[in-house]
Amino acid sequence: MTLSSDLWQSNQDLAKECLTHPFVQGIATGTLERRKFAYYVGQDAFFLEAFARAYSVAAAKCSDWDEFNTFHNLAGGVLEELRLHQNYATAWGVSLHQIEPAVATRRYTDFLLATAWGSEIGLITVAMTPCMRLYGFLGQELAKDGIPEHPYTDWIRTYSNPEFEQLAQQLERLTDQYASLSASVKSNYRYAMVCERDFFHSAWET
Repeated sequence: MTLSSDLWQSNQDLAKECLTHPFVQGIATGTLERRKFAYYVGQDAFFLEAFARAYSVAAAKCSDWDEFNTFHNLAGGVLEELRLHQNYATAWGVSLHQIEPAVATRRYTDFLLATAWGSEIGLITVAMTPCMRLYGFLGQELAKDGIPEHPYTDWIRTYSNPEFEQLAQQLERLTDQYASLSASVKSNYRYAMVCERDFFHSAWET
């Protein structure tokens, strides 16, 4: 078993909490209140900007040119996600330039950026992998019986897409290459998973 798969399996409790969370299930059925999703879109756009920056910092720390390009390819995937968010924002009248980050959002982005600037590549990828793996998991689970047509169809389609799965696997390979099992690796991975759960809960509670 690889390090990334071991970490993922060790955090299945949090993955299942996210999958069964009423916010995610509301996306699955199309019944989530539009104002909750609009709030989430703004918060997630703020988060994704930090995520892209963390990829860029990790790339700058690479001595290998191929891995440098891999990190920039991953950052390009984040920019594609941001374009999806911009489409939602335009359709629903959300200004992505006037987002005030919630406590859960700021806690997550502060953790990511502090890790990116202050840690080696292995610990950076460990902090970032849960987001990619979790969203790939959620998208695939929600699309398992087909993708229904409702306001959140594009969200499910994006994260169940094989291209997104390939990006998640790329990041996991970097984790396997640069990190080794340690207490800090396990705690960073789990902390990121907790942040993901709290991110959904914050949007649900708004």
